[in-house]
Amino acid sequence: MTRTPLMPKATAVWLVDNTSLTFDQIAEFCGLHVLEVKGIADGDVAHGIKGMDPISSGQLSRDEIAVAEEDPKHRLLLLEPKVEVPEVKTKRGPRYTPVSRRQDRPNAILWLLRNHPELKDSQVMRLVGTTKPTILSIRERTHWNSPNLVAQDPVTLGLCSQIDLDAAVKRAAARLERERKKAEKAAMKRETRGQKETSDSDIASAEDLEGYGLGSESPSDEEEDESTR
Repeated sequence: MTRTPLMPKATAVWLVDNTSLTFDQIAEFCGLHVLEVKGIADGDVAHGIKGMDPISSGQLSRDEIAVAEEDPKHRLLLLEPKVEVPEVKTKRGPRYTPVSRRQDRPNAILWLLRNHPELKDSQVMRLVGTTKPTILSIRERTHWNSPNLVAQDPVTLGLCSQIDLDAAVKRAAARLERERKKAEKAAMKRETRGQKETSDSDIASAEDLEGYGLGSESPSDEEEDESTR
């Protein structure tokens, strides 16, 4: 499992402000998407987050940063922790949305419904921390503020990370592909069954015709006698 620094977003803020590392290097080291790091540099993401110095916290060395600044392809290596903290597994609950961002959720939901209709309601709920009735009201344009809603990217609004959004879209695409293959397989089975039933029906009809004497007839005894005379 790839380790990431403590407070990765705050670490990314410090690295953007105090080093000449590339966005890709910072994103890989902090476990963020490169667009998130670009948003931090542009001031669109991580508003109010104070940068955390990874050098003073013993997570990164100055020499490592210097080497990475000289070589854009160099991958930053996290220092080994002096104390190993066991990983605590917690049940993932609904995403918490800051009060200042909750007014932006309908705009983010509208953006997701327009740009990623393949996402299930449960996925949208996890991404932006909303409820199913809210999603339904926005989809059916019955939301109280529906005329004033403007579709906005939830990543830009800070409601979810680009990594989470990409993962959800990837899962939804895989689910649609499975459903498509399943439907094609069922259609092939129905077609094969229909062809078999048609073939059985043709055979049965031919046997019925033969039973009524309408099939191929053999010469009668009287005709054979006349021919021998």
